[in-house]
Amino acid sequence: MRSAPVPGMPPDAPPPDAVREQLGRILASPLFRSSRHYPNFLRHVVEQTLGGHSAGLKERSLGMEVFGRDPHYDTNADPVVRTSACEVRKRLAQYYHEPSRDAELRIELPPGSYVPEFHFPLRVMDPPQAVEPAIAEPAPLSLPMAPPAAAAALRRWSPRDRYLVAAVVASLATVILTAAAVASGVGRSPSAIERFWSPVWAGSDSVLVCLGVYHNPKDKDDPASDVNPTAEPSHRQVMWNDRVAFADALTMAKLSGLLQAHGKHYDIRSNDTMTLQDLTKRPGVLIGAFNNPWTLALSHQLRFAFEYEPSTGKPVIRDLQNGGKGPWRGDFQRPYSEVKEDYAVVSRYMDPQVGRMVVVVAGIGKDGTAAAGEFVTNPKYLETLAGSAPANWDRRNLQVVLSTEVLNGNSGPPKVLTSYFW
Repeated sequence: MRSAPVPGMPPDAPPPDAVREQLGRILASPLFRSSRHYPNFLRHVVEQTLGGHSAGLKERSLGMEVFGRDPHYDTNADPVVRTSACEVRKRLAQYYHEPSRDAELRIELPPGSYVPEFHFPLRVMDPPQAVEPAIAEPAPLSLPMAPPAAAAALRRWSPRDRYLVAAVVASLATVILTAAAVASGVGRSPSAIERFWSPVWAGSDSVLVCLGVYHNPKDKDDPASDVNPTAEPSHRQVMWNDRVAFADALTMAKLSGLLQAHGKHYDIRSNDTMTLQDLTKRPGVLIGAFNNPWTLALSHQLRFAFEYEPSTGKPVIRDLQNGGKGPWRGDFQRPYSEVKEDYAVVSRYMDPQVGRMVVVVAGIGKDGTAAAGEFVTNPKYLETLAGSAPANWDRRNLQVVLSTEVLNGNSGPPKVLTSYFW
């Protein structure tokens, strides 16, 4: 007998006992077992929802009940609930990313909400059973041009002879279809390009490409700098402000060609015209780092992320496993003629905030972005990565730190400095 539905939950939701059993599996996993705050947070919101009290799952109440904050604490100055929810979303996404958990009940924390959702897993279909085809006796062959002797011979064929002929024809058809499949690439091992990109476009025929743009209205050479700042931007001002680095445009062109070659639609947006809601609808590719706020916002919790070094104000790629420090630095005030090397990060991961795969193709400077764009679109470099990656790297989140030499204003080939899979 099915238990009564929980208030606030759909009638077809999994039963509470099944949800609690799945919660136990999740909390026992290494992703949660070694933490104190995140298991308490997830357990609390799950139990409150199962108890029909999801309406009370607000930031302030969670801060008080889970983290012991004062009832009047400043949620802006102390974002413990928001950061914990974001981390829980990330760890849930990592938990369910393992293929062995495809058949487990789903506990999800939607972006922008503290109320978890529970879903039965997608039913895994049993593989079709081989069925011995019924051999129907073929209809009499109609060969109006055949000589009378040949027609008479055909009429004398026994059912067994006709069966052998049908078997031979079927075998020939199988050989032809197999050859066609091999010629078209079906049945072969996927290339490194396909293994890198297939998790991104799997289940979606469209990809959102977000391009960073530069705005510098205080530039003395900007014809719009003298315009009244309270007035509506002119046509010329809008065009002048949409400055795209050549390296970013080149990277966008390479990605567009790759997507088109694989039959994928794509929508190119500037960082100004894209919203977080857009990224919840389809996978996204973020081009550029310090000129693309979406890259900085969505990837700041990854192991390798872009930020301005607090002590110097210089752009860096920091390493969370190295105390937040990294040896990869840039200097935007340095004369470009003195720049000899640039660095980049390529990330491919399930973003817990948007619930979609996100790819970051970005450098500290323009040369790093160009090298990262070459890395994710050139089979040679991805084959090198595949050679040193774990066996199931195409099903895991990954980050790759790259370097590239800069010579006379031109970036060299990308070189892998380190990689991280989880």
